[in-house]
Amino acid sequence: MRKIHFTKMVASGNDFVLMESGNAGLARKICDRKYGVGADGLLVLEKSKVADVKMRLFNADGSEAEMCGNGARCVALYANKKIVYIETKAGIIESRVSKDYVKIRLTDPKHIKLDIPITINKRKIKVNFVDTGVPHAVIFVQGLENIDVAGLGRIIRYHKAFSPRGTNANFVETLSRNSLAVRTYERGVEDETLACGTGSVASSVIFALKTNTEDKILVHTRGKEVLAVYFRKKGRAFSNTWLEGKVSTVYKGVICI
Repeated sequence: MRKIHFTKMVASGNDFVLMESGNAGLARKICDRKYGVGADGLLVLEKSKVADVKMRLFNADGSEAEMCGNGARCVALYANKKIVYIETKAGIIESRVSKDYVKIRLTDPKHIKLDIPITINKRKIKVNFVDTGVPHAVIFVQGLENIDVAGLGRIIRYHKAFSPRGTNANFVETLSRNSLAVRTYERGVEDETLACGTGSVASSVIFALKTNTEDKILVHTRGKEVLAVYFRKKGRAFSNTWLEGKVSTVYKGVICI
């Protein structure tokens, strides 16, 4: 049995365990909410030749994701520097830290598709798609509180329209001309989470295209915190895309494996 030091952190309700080494098997054990520490994902920090630190994210099911917005914000606060560059599989992420607020600059959104027709439970609906480091489907709804996010999200996550990678699924309700409420079913966690950083950005990007919005967009998450999304928009192209919100360290500990 070996002892492993870890740090538990949370960003807008998305919780993570940070360690300096780890793999898929360890992630499944650590993230288990009954027999482990409990988390949405395991963040493994490694040395980088091209940035300040390399971040790897293992989801609760052991799968490895290319990128995680809220995870990157946790890593930035953990690094204890005002400006931190983080290497991810999706590219280099720039982050800026101001006390307990962290904002990150994501890779440019790509593969944008609007109004994709799909059939769910014998009903035809239209969904939107964008890759913000990881794939996201975006569905606009009314009565967000009454949506079966776990059930519908799972169907969309595995829908053939998004094979073979699958997708995260975001259900979005418009609150005002520059604010949204978003609930997300996360691929890899395989359930609804209290927040999703890249999902908040994806929802904002699609909203901006559909409403021709160029202002900062505020995203109200299931965890009751608000994330801010900034971007530069030119036609259907987005650049200089930032995500900002609060991050906190919950506790540090040692687990015996």
